[in-house]
Amino acid sequence: MVDLCYIEDDPNIACAVKEYLEQKDCRVTVCTTLAQAKQVLQAHVPSLVLLDRNMPDGRGDSLCRWIRSNRKELPVIFLTVRGDFHDIVSGFQSGADDYVVKPFELEVLHARILALLRRTGNVAERFLSCGGIVVDVNRRTVFFHREEIYLTAAEYQLLFYLMRHKGRTVTRERILEQVWDMNGNYVNDNTLTVTMKRLRDKLHQPACIKTVRSVGYRMEDSI
Repeated sequence: MVDLCYIEDDPNIACAVKEYLEQKDCRVTVCTTLAQAKQVLQAHVPSLVLLDRNMPDGRGDSLCRWIRSNRKELPVIFLTVRGDFHDIVSGFQSGADDYVVKPFELEVLHARILALLRRTGNVAERFLSCGGIVVDVNRRTVFFHREEIYLTAAEYQLLFYLMRHKGRTVTRERILEQVWDMNGNYVNDNTLTVTMKRLRDKLHQPACIKTVRSVGYRMEDSI
């Protein structure tokens, strides 16, 4: 699924675009301010950002520069007004990958999204994110609100397993089987409890890791 962060302050345009793209099997998170967009992007890595230039709390190109400093792999499509060549130049100078001129046909916007993703790949598949925790699967690194967190192998595998099953409750027995027993390392139930405590401590007690009493754990977005 294509996961989009759409930054647009006009509710009518945002609603129409969101409704259309969701029919095309996209998940769309709408942000109505740049501040809200930063909060969302710190906590979650989407496949692509759709960014309107003129927002109530600033210009879109400033957020684009912020994205390039913090999520340099994340593709950005700049949305600009017809005939404003300065907007287009400003968008590319700030790091945008493509632009679409308003007013646009929804079919054209969707086609440009797919074309850009074919060029860049789906960044969301490289990163697992939840509640401010971001796991770079390729590099095996973990960040919590941009702070790198250093985990042991067992702590990383536990977090990775919960992230891969985000939104689902996983039993303690299943975690022990998948994280430890599959590597030929039999451990008792207390090992999971201790590892989870250490993981939560290192991640500053994140609200997104839920304990399901007498069953196991569930990772779910808190934003």
